[in-house]
Amino acid sequence: MKKYITISREYGSGGRLIGKMVAEQLGYKFYDKEIILMAAEESGLSAEFIEKTEQNISSGWLYNLLLGTTFAGTSSGNTSGQPMGQATLPLQDQVFNAERKIILDLVKEPCVIVGRCADYILSNSEAIDQKDLLNVFIYADMDEKLKRIEEIYKESEGDARKQIIQIDKRRANHYNTFTENTWGDRKNYDMLINSSSVGIEATAKWIVELAKRA
Repeated sequence: MKKYITISREYGSGGRLIGKMVAEQLGYKFYDKEIILMAAEESGLSAEFIEKTEQNISSGWLYNLLLGTTFAGTSSGNTSGQPMGQATLPLQDQVFNAERKIILDLVKEPCVIVGRCADYILSNSEAIDQKDLLNVFIYADMDEKLKRIEEIYKESEGDARKQIIQIDKRRANHYNTFTENTWGDRKNYDMLINSSSVGIEATAKWIVELAKRA
């Protein structure tokens, strides 16, 4: 029986809903955006700032990271919550480290965790038995993703398509920057599922069955 399940997903694939279904069927804790609030408390950064920053990695920031640029609060408008004038890691590093610590704390009990490089973090953790970990990647056909985004957020097809491309690009940049792996590469996961092929409920059922069987 797998105790810890991570759900990585393409935007619009239904990954969050699937993860929640899996957690409910197994009686596990479920974590997605809850991690933002926990990381805010851990880091001193505001929850709003973390939500905007966690996957918004610009090419300029990547350039600064390569140069070793650090951040220090210097004005009364310091949104980081860090002491004034104190050199720190880049803000994106602060966010990732805070979320990493939270994720490692969460696996004290069985849970399902969506996104935030949890598959990589837990796969490289000595805090858990790796036999208890199941890493899943959920993707979907573009037509299905467009339909879901249009229905949920009332977006036009053009806006929905643009949003899907942009958000998946951010997720890939975030994952590829903070891990040694490539987002969506089948080598990183125990299971890859096209939710378009079987539907949301059946996808959740398959994950539950695999978790119980393993």
